[in-house]
Amino acid sequence: MVGYSGGLDSSALLHLLAGLRPGLGFSLAALHVHHGLSPRADDWAAHCENVCRGLDVPLAVERVRVERGAEGPEAAARAARYRVFSRLDADALALAHHRDDQAETVLAQLLRGGGAKGLAAMPVCRVLDGGRLRLLRPLLDVPRAWLVAWARDRGLEWVEDESNRQPHLTRNTLRHEVLPLLESRFPGAGAILAAAAGRFAETADLLDDLADLDGREALTAAGLALDRLAALPEPRARNLLRRHLERAGASLHPDALREGLRQLLSAREDAQPSVAFGEVSLRRYRGRALVVPSDRGRGQDEAPASPESPSLWRGEASLPLGDGGTLRFEPLVGGGVRLDPGPVTVRRRLGGERLRVAPNRPRRCLKDLLREAAIPPWQRDRLPLVYVGDRLAWVVGIGPDAAFQAGAGERGWLISWDRSW
Repeated sequence: MVGYSGGLDSSALLHLLAGLRPGLGFSLAALHVHHGLSPRADDWAAHCENVCRGLDVPLAVERVRVERGAEGPEAAARAARYRVFSRLDADALALAHHRDDQAETVLAQLLRGGGAKGLAAMPVCRVLDGGRLRLLRPLLDVPRAWLVAWARDRGLEWVEDESNRQPHLTRNTLRHEVLPLLESRFPGAGAILAAAAGRFAETADLLDDLADLDGREALTAAGLALDRLAALPEPRARNLLRRHLERAGASLHPDALREGLRQLLSAREDAQPSVAFGEVSLRRYRGRALVVPSDRGRGQDEAPASPESPSLWRGEASLPLGDGGTLRFEPLVGGGVRLDPGPVTVRRRLGGERLRVAPNRPRRCLKDLLREAAIPPWQRDRLPLVYVGDRLAWVVGIGPDAAFQAGAGERGWLISWDRSW
């Protein structure tokens, strides 16, 4: 599938790929994302339909709602496109980014203080959606001037997006003012910047490899060991922390990364520092650095103000809990948790719950049991609790209540939790 806006770049790519179909034997379709931001958006979609009809290329028009946020309309439109990409039924999606786009991206990342990965800009190929879809940029080494000449030579028609001339947009300032000035003083500046992206990509890969080596002993399922982090030279410690945060989907900035490392290693022993990185936060607990959702980290041992409605378990092998992950149930004879007579529900903690962990022990406050199990305070109110009727039967990290432990010959269930955070 080719991403087809109707503009010059994607028009050239569409015609190139359509011409290659007979010799290379691939099937081709086109995707037009209708953002609705321009008063001419419907006309652009109609133009794309006419062109695709003439090339015998099936066209999908996806209308999206662009939710404008703090990052501006361009970033919001890009996010909307990628949501569409995640739903595509295709092996590969080809986009028409070219060498000039690459140079602009490198320059923008430099001016924003981007790290090696940001300066690597756009790869020729990368994998989306867990490996299901390949994102291809086959024109990334081609100057835009070549595409213009090629398209005019073949009499192609395309639409002009008026936003490409709006001076307040950063990309237009770089494209129409900064890069032409650089080219006039340093001929070939665009090509040099684009080529630098490849070298930055190599550097980024090497930094990832180094972080993985440093993290072999420092990083476990319990988090990132702070004593191991402190033993590294500061640049390597920051690199390891960056890798840990990136894997959790953090939005990184060098200043925030430095501050996060400083707080982890220098805060007093009983402190619980928290540094936000977009959707997630970095926190410290019992000698480990943990990554948690930013909007969930309350830092206090308190229950949520408005817990979700209980989820009813009807005997299925897995029970999705939304942003609370998934509970999995495996039948077992002579062990596990008895879940009868029911009904069985999964709830969030409200406070005041009690559990008896062994027949010869008293019932104890769940708050104390969770603390002893070294479960961080900001996670405790998000753990799924399994109830049989109105009685608490099982808790993540603690296990079953003694009254619900299956004995010899009794049917029980092994419960495990795949969390989403």
